[in-house]
Amino acid sequence: MEQQRPDDPKEPVVDGVGPDSREAEDADLASGLAALSQLSVSMDLDVLLTRVADYAVRAIPGADGAGLTLLEPDRADTIVTSAAFVRQVDDIQYSIGEGPCISAAAQGSTMRSGSLGGDSRWPRFGPRAGRLGVHSVLSLPLITPAGVVGAMNVYAHGKDVFDQRAEDLGEIFAAPAAVAVHNAHILAQAVRLAGHLQGALETRSVIDQAIGILRSRGGGTTGEAFDRLRHRSQTGNIKLAAVAAAIVDEAVRRAQARHSE
Repeated sequence: MEQQRPDDPKEPVVDGVGPDSREAEDADLASGLAALSQLSVSMDLDVLLTRVADYAVRAIPGADGAGLTLLEPDRADTIVTSAAFVRQVDDIQYSIGEGPCISAAAQGSTMRSGSLGGDSRWPRFGPRAGRLGVHSVLSLPLITPAGVVGAMNVYAHGKDVFDQRAEDLGEIFAAPAAVAVHNAHILAQAVRLAGHLQGALETRSVIDQAIGILRSRGGGTTGEAFDRLRHRSQTGNIKLAAVAAAIVDEAVRRAQARHSE
């Protein structure tokens, strides 16, 4: 058998990972980043967040599932997951207010653990996650120039699954993921605001119609008709828009009845 000469080149092994494995991991990361770049911010926010979590599982070596939390100051946080077991684990940490995702978002730094059951940073969360058979986690804050917009949890069932290389790859993936999430969030906020404005315009229109009906019935000024409308709202403990809509609906029914006769 031919002996390898001392000057033959040898492929280096870094952190126990051979060159073939590193190439495969790099390819997975590139695939995840490419998929991330194809996301459209116009898609439903929950759908986009879930796809980001799915791509994280593809991009980070050893991942069995991932979850993503979007922080919304004026609304309940949006939480999505790529697998059912991730939902179970995330429900635990958010119900008790303790866990790696919460720490990552609060501190703006990556959290990594290979033995959640014995991790002193989360003494209540860790053992519960361990009992579900989830022992490793990599929590990555989603950071933009505007600040921390959320965090991404990547879980594995085995112990010590995520090493420094997995953390490095995760942080590479988290940077563009944060931008995608932030942009989608801004668009979702704009859509919600447009909906609120449209609703306000429609409500104003109904109130104006009700005022006109009350004036036609009892005379008086616009201000007096509005006062009568507001009085009905207060005495009946009913929203002003609902009272106005009832008056308009009643007038429409009367007009239709007269037309039928």
